[in-house]
Amino acid sequence: MTRKYSMILLLLAFLAAPAAANAQFLKKIFKKNGEANKKELKAQINRLERERDSLLTIIEGGAIALSDTTTMEDTLNVGELDYVTSQIFGNAEPGSNPDSLLSIWYRQKAIPIGRFISEPDSVEYFSNIPDSVYIRKIQEMNSFIPIPYNRTVRNYIILYTEKMPEFSEQILGLSQYYLPIFEEILDQYNLPKELKVMAIIESGLSPVARSRANAKGIWQFMFRTALQYDLKITSFVDERYDPIKATHAAAKYLSDAYTIFGDWALAISSYNCGAGNVNKAIRRAGSREFWDIYPYLPRETRGYVPAFVGALYLINYYKDYKLEPAKTSLPIEVDTFKIHRNLHFKQISELVGIPIETLKSLNPQYVNEIIPGNEKNEYILRVPYNYTAAFVDHEDSLYNFKKDVYFTPVVYNRIKEDRLLSESQTIYHKVRSGETLGGIALRYKVRLADLKRWNNIGSRNLIRIGQRLVIYKNGGAPASSSSGKAKVTSDGNYQYYTIKKGDTLLGIAYSCGVKLNDILKLNGLSRNSKIYPGKKLKIKKI
Repeated sequence: MTRKYSMILLLLAFLAAPAAANAQFLKKIFKKNGEANKKELKAQINRLERERDSLLTIIEGGAIALSDTTTMEDTLNVGELDYVTSQIFGNAEPGSNPDSLLSIWYRQKAIPIGRFISEPDSVEYFSNIPDSVYIRKIQEMNSFIPIPYNRTVRNYIILYTEKMPEFSEQILGLSQYYLPIFEEILDQYNLPKELKVMAIIESGLSPVARSRANAKGIWQFMFRTALQYDLKITSFVDERYDPIKATHAAAKYLSDAYTIFGDWALAISSYNCGAGNVNKAIRRAGSREFWDIYPYLPRETRGYVPAFVGALYLINYYKDYKLEPAKTSLPIEVDTFKIHRNLHFKQISELVGIPIETLKSLNPQYVNEIIPGNEKNEYILRVPYNYTAAFVDHEDSLYNFKKDVYFTPVVYNRIKEDRLLSESQTIYHKVRSGETLGGIALRYKVRLADLKRWNNIGSRNLIRIGQRLVIYKNGGAPASSSSGKAKVTSDGNYQYYTIKKGDTLLGIAYSCGVKLNDILKLNGLSRNSKIYPGKKLKIKKI
């Protein structure tokens, strides 16, 4: 018997031994070598288990040589971004487009998908298809990204191809529309086209997906990351919801991540948990190989690369499993128009005849159904190709059609204020005993100077127990004015704020730590009321 097969038999004998015997063996090793070696031994055990899976596959497959298989020892290569598992597996808050309701499917089915993703080794699925077939099919994909194969990867392949056909057919239907777009953009950045399936894992190909962590869009960008990669977020536009612009941003992100790690598996993982967590796992494992750092990755990240393989396998071989892409309402052919003036979806729908839901499906980035076009900034409107001629015929008259109905100052300003309130994440902090301004600023990751300015605190940094401090996150603070510090006087239960140049009612409410509606009621104002420098506003003391 050759040395190779002697080693195989010894390895299988150890891994097939009773669990109790193995446990006693490990206890002796731990006792002899101390706590310091536990992590190293556990990592070795994980590697042995993966080797067992591969070796069993070789034995079952008969003539498959070890050097010819795609195994878990192959290196993957990918990028960096915040992957939000909940988005595809039941915790999303999709919009009104029926094609964006895929996550609801999980709430209606019994498959414990959330647990499976966050604990991918806790569930095992079985199939009549032998491992040798999966391995051969993975090889035949000829992926630019090396693809691993082991028990965890097999679980995801079975999950996508056999355990949830209804969801997989929905994904396949949406893939016919979105994946060709993704491929073209990835090609512009010289990135592997296989990365397109990451959007399946991120959002279930829902362009309006929104996670509990407030990651948004088909590529699930968080607020600050989106701004870093040039996605515009305003009261009217959130380009995280634009599948094309978000894909450009994702491509840039993945390109940066691959530059950092030089390995697609690590880069893909970092898209989920961030580069910092991947680097931490590399340090703890003492290795840059994905399956070595696997036990040290955050629990919710471990299933990301295997899920990537499962989704890629589905896209390539769904016909072998008699799966049919579901029909969607999204038109394959669309036309684009540049918009330079304010335009409401209802103006387009009523005059051109395009259904509102179709406009929202093709243009989800316009969060209030308004395109805020102007001379300096042009915005893109996508319409079904069969409506192109009608749009051209009515384009000149569109902008003035019912303009007074859809662009009254009250409606326009209310949308801006409501959007600002929802995005800015204003926080009110009640000062506790022992706290300092510097400590509070550090806790909320804001500048001390900003914290003082927002709360009209002088140079002595004096705060009192029970005082409420207003703190602005995500750039929601009112703009500072060059006209100097606001003047506030007090009288009994009320204080009087002297309006300065550049003030807004909403900004004054923020700076004083009170609700906008309270200011309006006390001063007999409406949201649309004009305010003038030098005038005083009555504000109830906190």
